[in-house]
Amino acid sequence: MSESTVDNDPLALLERALDQVGKVLSDVRADQETLPSPCRSWTVAQLGDHVVHDLRQFSVAAAGGTADWSTAASPAPAADRPALFRSGAADLLDVWRQAGDLSGTVTLPGMGEVPARFPVDLQTAEFAVHAWDLARATAQSTDLDPEVGQLALDWMRGTMLPQFRGSESEGKSFGPEVTISAEAHLYDRLAAFAGRDIAGA
Repeated sequence: MSESTVDNDPLALLERALDQVGKVLSDVRADQETLPSPCRSWTVAQLGDHVVHDLRQFSVAAAGGTADWSTAASPAPAADRPALFRSGAADLLDVWRQAGDLSGTVTLPGMGEVPARFPVDLQTAEFAVHAWDLARATAQSTDLDPEVGQLALDWMRGTMLPQFRGSESEGKSFGPEVTISAEAHLYDRLAAFAGRDIAGA
């Protein structure tokens, strides 16, 4: 797939981001479920349940509904989680494909006018970071899809506001940006920008 094709098709990148999370989940062993993850205070199992929950809420939002982020993720058996994720990923992509043209602009509450692809890019970034979280926690390779990672890093750099960062006790999803070499691996730079403790992960 050429760079220009990827740039013009946000759903292609989202699909690739989802595919790599599905693969990482499939390679999580049962004895790794209780390991800590770099994401907040969640274990591998809790983070796995979170990404499945994300898919459901993103699908509701993409269909024009109101996602309920106050609901907790439902725990799933480790053996079932990859299939649940892949099913939810297919549903999310179907909803976006039915949504129509993503080349224009939309108005979002509190953000004003943004590109119509903005929510899709947000989801790509979310799953790119969580792919790193899960891979790092379970000693899998973090040499993940570079185009997905670059889109995620560029998107986050362009949209991350200071008020989004803070401690978990403050209810923030992202910690302060972690200093890392510009020569570091792409996904390590993405994780560091998202506030992950690279050294301790």
